[in-house]
Amino acid sequence: MPAIDAGRLESWLGRVASAHGRIKGPLVYIFCNDEEIIDVNRRFLNHDYYTDIITFDYSRGRLVSGDMFISLDTVRSNAQSLGVNYDDELLRVIVHGLLHLCGINDKGPGERAIMERHEDEALAMLAGV
Repeated sequence: MPAIDAGRLESWLGRVASAHGRIKGPLVYIFCNDEEIIDVNRRFLNHDYYTDIITFDYSRGRLVSGDMFISLDTVRSNAQSLGVNYDDELLRVIVHGLLHLCGINDKGPGERAIMERHEDEALAMLAGV
């Protein structure tokens, strides 16, 4: 399990949600391995591939809420392939899920660049928490 300062994380995620005009509600992060995340992907989304995060959105109006499954195996392999620190990549994935709950997508044309910009802005906010 990653060493996470829960209080700092809660404060940061609340600030990120607020910056997007949202209110942070209950966010549940489930840290798992690749086998667990592919099982979730197959059972609930009918996708047959590994991923770093799967977000289930329970938001209502401005209140963002959801369950997020994060494969620590995939986060680690992505960090290695990108040449970045594991903890930094994990924080990026954590905020990525929240940004999805805030309505930011990354699958359509040009959306990945928009998501990455929002991730970078959110990570910059972490320094102030």
